[in-house]
Amino acid sequence: MKFWNDLKIVEDEAERVKKMVFYSDGAVAEAVLYRYPDYETRTVICCSTQSGCPVGCRFCGAGNAFIRNLTSDEIVEQVDEAIKLTGIDSSEINRLQIMFMSMGEPLLNFKNLSKSLVILNEKYPNASLLISTSAPDVGGEVWDKLYNLSELIPNIGLQFSIHESTDEKRNELIPFKKKLSLQQISLEGKAFYIITGRKAFFNYCAHENNSTIEDAQRLRSLFNPKYFNATVSVICEVNDGMPSANDFQRSLATEFASKLVDLGFDVRVFDPAGQDTIGGGCGQLWFVQKYFEDNPDIAKKTVGHGLPVRHAPTME
Repeated sequence: MKFWNDLKIVEDEAERVKKMVFYSDGAVAEAVLYRYPDYETRTVICCSTQSGCPVGCRFCGAGNAFIRNLTSDEIVEQVDEAIKLTGIDSSEINRLQIMFMSMGEPLLNFKNLSKSLVILNEKYPNASLLISTSAPDVGGEVWDKLYNLSELIPNIGLQFSIHESTDEKRNELIPFKKKLSLQQISLEGKAFYIITGRKAFFNYCAHENNSTIEDAQRLRSLFNPKYFNATVSVICEVNDGMPSANDFQRSLATEFASKLVDLGFDVRVFDPAGQDTIGGGCGQLWFVQKYFEDNPDIAKKTVGHGLPVRHAPTME
């Protein structure tokens, strides 16, 4: 049974990335499929948990509007369609990663997220399942359920999208008011480690004004490398037609990653493919943005609507 009415696929073969755009009556979602360098070696699938997003991040194309939560069936179908596009059986994939980080805040749709995790773990037992969250204040009961589920399913990973080293700056970038402070996130990450034995990640989008040694030191004072690994991501351009991928953008991420390594963190740099061709990077939801423009009656404005946008860094 299909839960989406229509599926549009665009790809950048040279960059080894495909984007899937799912449509139904009154909703839209995007998922991205990457191969490194081929599907057998490593396959990464980024899927959506909401249509639009209420959190309003200023570097994300979904930050201005929200439609609704996606059902567990709608979430799982994104992954199923991506696996079909690989052309191989999922058991043949040496490293399969399913990430809940394309669009939407997973923990604001926890009921359907948790169902999806159980279903996907049963269908694709060789897959790692990464939840990327901005850490909304969903209450202790939800966090406890997440940790209990993560203990039962050892393939579940947790990543906190923090992106700034102070709460003041983070509030500008992520204007959703009901969210945890950086100190509270630190405690939740520690709890995840104590319960599961696995480190959480914090994800940090490096730009011109948040990548100093002082920023790195503040992060070290908040997040203990015993409990946290770090992801440093480039900021991709939210607007279709504006160039994104550039050496300056990448140097900000790699140089800040080096600062964190020097402070004791295990660090990975995320520089997604297809940024300038199909919108393959984080926050690049070009087809969703077009859907919002074409359907203003159902796309509800978020707290981020009308606030300044954080564009991809450039030398100009």
